[in-house]
Amino acid sequence: MNYNKRIEKIQASLRGKKLGGLLVAQPENRRYLSGFRGGDNGIQETSGILIIPSKGKPHLITDSRFELAAQQESPDFKVHVYRKRLPEFLKELLGELDITKLGFESGYTLYSFAKKLEETLKNVKLFPLTDTIENMRIIKDEEEIELLRKSVLLNEKVFEQVYGSMLECKTEVDVAIAVETTMRRMGAESPSFSTIVASGERGALPHAIPSTQKLQSGKSLTIDMGLILNGYCSDMTRTFCCGKPDETYMQIHRIVRKAQLAGMEAIRAGVTGASVDKTARKVIEDAGYGKYFGHGLGHGVGLAVHEEPRLSRLNNKKLKAGMIVTVEPGIYIPEWGGIRIEDMVVVREDGCERLNTNDTWLNV
Repeated sequence: MNYNKRIEKIQASLRGKKLGGLLVAQPENRRYLSGFRGGDNGIQETSGILIIPSKGKPHLITDSRFELAAQQESPDFKVHVYRKRLPEFLKELLGELDITKLGFESGYTLYSFAKKLEETLKNVKLFPLTDTIENMRIIKDEEEIELLRKSVLLNEKVFEQVYGSMLECKTEVDVAIAVETTMRRMGAESPSFSTIVASGERGALPHAIPSTQKLQSGKSLTIDMGLILNGYCSDMTRTFCCGKPDETYMQIHRIVRKAQLAGMEAIRAGVTGASVDKTARKVIEDAGYGKYFGHGLGHGVGLAVHEEPRLSRLNNKKLKAGMIVTVEPGIYIPEWGGIRIEDMVVVREDGCERLNTNDTWLNV
């Protein structure tokens, strides 16, 4: 991964804003610029932050728990281990670097920590910045796309293994445990989010928390799952029937699948997220289920499982080649259940490339 190129781009942006440096603490942004994984326990008790000066070598500040990992994962950074209050350490370092104007991530930094910095850094003026690094992360290069593809394919292999042993799972919780345990055993760093499992009527809850409800023959089962591999996330939803599906299930499943395929067909560079959402949503509306599809069609995926861009009625920005998005229409009917199907695709100039490959779960 070419971290130096990313750092140089940030430094050029800082010089354009007349800033002396940037403080980076958001975990995905930190990893994007340095490769350092660290921990995600909050900036006020941070396991690692970056100081990117507008010129010169970047700096990584951590505590003794992560010193060796930081040196191994971020060899192009000067690693510091702080042994006093972090604001006091920053005061010394910024003084050495002669940084008097410091940008920080306003969307992530806790207000309490920003106040501590203001109180301690008497000679440094703080400037809140928004989406400086996130806007770089939206477009993936081919190396990142390949890492995302590997994450997707491993996620599919995990699903296939769990799907093949589904009879051993008695409840929703059993399924969730099987999914997340299998992820770890097959090499994932961790789940990219808490696995969603919803059976029968509970399928009407788009983000259902797995319960002790037993799986029932003839009822639907929705599994929304994702993992992190080499830092990059996957996100996939599969809905199928435990046993023989009835005609209502088959009809609704086909509508959702048709909507998903229509959405994929609409994706290409230059169209808006809103127009893609509209295309898929129209299929569901024309079938008479429009009021049962409330959420947006999809979202970006990368180092974070939910990031820009959005496929929704609210996003009138144009898609660009290299963006990665989910396509996940759903129909959720109270007291009946729900069906959602989700795949990940790469936006290309003349269409999209589906990263998922396995459809053996389709049983209608």
